[in-house]
Amino acid sequence: MKYIDEYRDGPAARRIARAIARITTAPHTLMEVCGGQTHSIVRFGIDELLPPEITLIHGPGCPVCVTPVELIDVAVELAARPDVTFCSFGDMLRVPGTRKDLLTVKSEGGDVRIVYSPLDALRLAQENPERQIVFFAVGFETTAPANALAVHQAAACGVSNFSMLVSHVLVPPALESILASPDNRVQGILAAGHVCTVMGCEEYAPIARRYRVPIVVTGFEPVDLLRGVLLCVR
Repeated sequence: MKYIDEYRDGPAARRIARAIARITTAPHTLMEVCGGQTHSIVRFGIDELLPPEITLIHGPGCPVCVTPVELIDVAVELAARPDVTFCSFGDMLRVPGTRKDLLTVKSEGGDVRIVYSPLDALRLAQENPERQIVFFAVGFETTAPANALAVHQAAACGVSNFSMLVSHVLVPPALESILASPDNRVQGILAAGHVCTVMGCEEYAPIARRYRVPIVVTGFEPVDLLRGVLLCVR
């Protein structure tokens, strides 16, 4: 498929891997920010192409991992209410709160629905005006526009039984927290391209200068990621 196959080109990936091996003369610890990058690294065996001097650390870019337990507890409490239909992406249902998770609430009779978009939740609100429809709005910068669109459309359509439990997180402060830690070992960062599509790259430059750490924006395909590693260690 055009625009995908060339980024999954095996010979090209191996050439970049050899270039990385040639210039790697000292240990490097790099962190990919996004869970999507991690998935690609494991799926395509990218870590196995890299020389042993390079260690990849999985970063904080997964909403499941960074949503505060207090928000999970609020979600559980809301989902258990008889007048509420609680909507969430499927990966949040098993995230444990203090006492239980959303899947447990569902098994106990709570109306917990898996949706694939906040607009699905808005549609439920329009179809069920007698119920309160709550969407669990979690994620980084990439999910914020769709959530904002759903709120905007709800207001425009006069839908009063639609609301969100919001737990949005920003990538740059998360990176600063990691890099400022006295135990930090990260020497280079592979930032996620889809986040930069939403927010741009401007916020990364001062972080890179302050902590003297390269931040390379990559996509999610093997050639993208290997090229990012090459630029980090060059």
